[in-house]
Amino acid sequence: MQITHKMVNIENDIPRSVRNIQMDLLDQLRAFVATAQSGSFTGAATQLGISNRLTSKYVAELEQRLGVRFFQRTTRKVGLTPAGSDLLARAPALLDDLDDLLADVTDSSKGLSGVLRISAPITFGEVYIAGMLARFAEIHPGITIDLRLSDAFSDLAAEGIDLAFRIGRFDISSLKVRRLGTFESLPVASPAYIARVGRPETPRDLSEHSCIIDTNRKNPKRWVFENSGGEVLAQVEGRFHVNSASAAIELARRGLGIAYVPSFTLRGALDNGDLVGLLDDFLGERGDIAAVYLEGRTLPRKVRALIDFAVSDFGSARSS
Repeated sequence: MQITHKMVNIENDIPRSVRNIQMDLLDQLRAFVATAQSGSFTGAATQLGISNRLTSKYVAELEQRLGVRFFQRTTRKVGLTPAGSDLLARAPALLDDLDDLLADVTDSSKGLSGVLRISAPITFGEVYIAGMLARFAEIHPGITIDLRLSDAFSDLAAEGIDLAFRIGRFDISSLKVRRLGTFESLPVASPAYIARVGRPETPRDLSEHSCIIDTNRKNPKRWVFENSGGEVLAQVEGRFHVNSASAAIELARRGLGIAYVPSFTLRGALDNGDLVGLLDDFLGERGDIAAVYLEGRTLPRKVRALIDFAVSDFGSARSS
């Protein structure tokens, strides 16, 4: 999904010369952000809906205005200088705040508009977040969605991310957090695997089974369970090591071992009988599902709206 920053046109009572200077600076900042995020003037021009030449001109004028070079230019692409990286960490939020201010005070703008930059883990993003954003976009047609899926934690400031969805256990000391709920990891296997190898009765029995190792987990070969007696640990081994819960599920479907995956990835596979839950007398490891965002700035109206929608939508999904 592409980011689109529209050039703005504010009419008010300030002198024309001052207004022109302000508008020039806004256009220059928008051109800089689009170029930095796309990696080229051509990509930025496409996003902004202006010419390549004008995009390059705006960026050059901004560099001249501030006396700093923001890009190292090559024949094919541009790279950020340290000064450019510093500006990119702050400029998208500044422009978003301006867009939000204009939306709040302009009578003709009744709905939400602008770009929402969102990050999420790959499997959770594919299984849930993409659909949730589609439902949000249906009721807010003026919003453009830029969804970035990665199992690495994104740097919200450096990457200009408005909102990140995170799952599991994570360090949230530097971020504001809105918790959406929790999930449980479940051990599963195919009926064919159980018929061939047998069913484990306790977590410790897993050491005798072929397990599919999800390397995204903090301790991939150490599966944690709980019952009335407290925490029970299982040390597991297996031929298949993957960094995707979806891949682990597919391998388990094929009868190649036992997978230990988040509950939100399993609804279809359990409902249709492709996989069977194991160790019913034990609880699997639990983790949080949360929306996180940066501290120290006024939260744009569109981000607040998405957070509130996600809370409601996730609650509905869990009850269905």
